[in-house]
Amino acid sequence: MTVVRAPLRVDLAGGWTDLAPYTTDYGGEVVNFTINKYVHARLSDTGEVKFEFDVPAGSGLGASGALNVAKIALQQGLEGIEREDIAEAAYQLEITSGNLCGRQDQWASALGGFNRFLFLGDEVEKMPFEPTRSAQNWLRKHLIIAHSGISHKSGNIQKGVWSRYESGDSQVIEGLKTIRLATRTMIDGLQRDQRHLVVEAFNEICLGVDLIDPSIHEPFKSVIDPLLSRNAVMAWKALGAGAGGCAALLCHPMEIESVCLDLSDSGWQIIDWDYDELGVILKEN
Repeated sequence: MTVVRAPLRVDLAGGWTDLAPYTTDYGGEVVNFTINKYVHARLSDTGEVKFEFDVPAGSGLGASGALNVAKIALQQGLEGIEREDIAEAAYQLEITSGNLCGRQDQWASALGGFNRFLFLGDEVEKMPFEPTRSAQNWLRKHLIIAHSGISHKSGNIQKGVWSRYESGDSQVIEGLKTIRLATRTMIDGLQRDQRHLVVEAFNEICLGVDLIDPSIHEPFKSVIDPLLSRNAVMAWKALGAGAGGCAALLCHPMEIESVCLDLSDSGWQIIDWDYDELGVILKEN
């Protein structure tokens, strides 16, 4: 039986700017990486595609994009087909189904590893980007990914933000600009192992997100604000469209265990993760 495995992604910086009309008006930029949590797809005996998920639904880790990548790869195979073509087909499948989304999830899941993407209109350009090994090791040790257990509907949030954007709302426009510029700070921090810049980028993103829609962060604050107040967490960001699902927290090195305990006591699920370097692959069972 043929089984396809497509990885989920962590949006480090730039999420929201990969959607039209922003990609047409200004051009978007995203930095992300894939993790060893997957959507698995297989054909049942009746020919129906069956899916299994390593994380809960609505995680904010790009599961719907990975699902469509896995589906396309299962139907078309990986021999003789470019991964970028799988990513684009997966994106088209998702928007045809009525889901408002950008392209970062599908591209990350198809290609795997660390990525820096430029989004110009309907075009996607993968830019050279290689964090230092020491920066990757630091991120792996200090970045906690935790699921809040709060369900979210990204489509509703997206519609509100983009409706305000198209009406010329200055706060939304400024917020998206702030988020996009934070990608440059993140890139610089990871490529030169300047960890204070990674913290700075997360903080810039939080400022930008609060400008586009403060409700995105609201469900997380009762748990995360006390951790920030005692400096156990240096910075954080919502993953996906926020207002629930997963958050990424950069922890002080001496506080990692205590943060995990506090999150667990609050009912959050710690997601044990490592890097995925392969992107979508076929597995023969």
